[in-house]
Amino acid sequence: MKMHRLSPVGVFDSGVGGLSVLQHIRHILPHESLIYFADSAYAPYGDKSEADIIERCLAVAEFLQQKEIKAFVVACNTATAAAIKTLRAHYPDLIIIGMEPGLKPAALLSKEKIVGVMATQFTLQSDKFKQLKNHLATETNVHFEEQACVGLVNQIEKGELRSIATLRLVRQFVTPLLQSGADTLVLGCTHYPFVTGLIEQVIREYHAEQGTPEKIVQIVDTGVAVALQLQRLLEQGGLSLQAIQRPPTLRAYTTSSKSSLRNAFSQLLKIPDSALDIAAIAEMPSAVSTC
Repeated sequence: MKMHRLSPVGVFDSGVGGLSVLQHIRHILPHESLIYFADSAYAPYGDKSEADIIERCLAVAEFLQQKEIKAFVVACNTATAAAIKTLRAHYPDLIIIGMEPGLKPAALLSKEKIVGVMATQFTLQSDKFKQLKNHLATETNVHFEEQACVGLVNQIEKGELRSIATLRLVRQFVTPLLQSGADTLVLGCTHYPFVTGLIEQVIREYHAEQGTPEKIVQIVDTGVAVALQLQRLLEQGGLSLQAIQRPPTLRAYTTSSKSSLRNAFSQLLKIPDSALDIAAIAEMPSAVSTC
């Protein structure tokens, strides 16, 4: 595997959710070239079997490895839960960083000792999540209230960030967590930060309906922590770019619609077409295309 300081960092998600992590990486590591991979033809991963998710993750990793990436960020909680061990076993020399729901920082933030966790059903049922939750519950005496957000990823993939249908879903998922007394919410899927505005709206509505003073509800997004971990590991491996040695590039690949991914970059990150390396390829079985 060829890796050097000028090699790009690969960032992967089942769809556009990983763009929430990509934006933190671009901010913290502005000199790094990046490749984003959206496996949108197979999204969402939350309703797939573990074997299917592992197969997709290995296929994407192999594709990006051929691009000579120096690090691989699995910007998907579900993919991390299912495949991170397998990926590290297949690519022991590659820096591989996965997502972990921010249970620990949430436990430290919660004054009521009740934390709501919004995630896919797969993430909540995974051994990785259960072990972390049980360990922290014992260590901190915090109760973690789980909420599977079925259908929310699909709405975000469609770009419906403020639609009535998406608001209904967010209200359906957030309200029970508030009723349980949660004063901290964990966004356990990289798609969810893009509907933070709706989550905050539902919180305000809930307190207004209850006639209670609006309480501060902390919302935990672990994208920054992932970017900082990437920075640390690149520096540790002597692979970090501390200054501009050549203009960084941004490329993106998808197994679905190029126009949809372009729209996602524009709508979610405000990145215009001119900032993307646009080409057309067919290097992976599933009609991967780039934008």
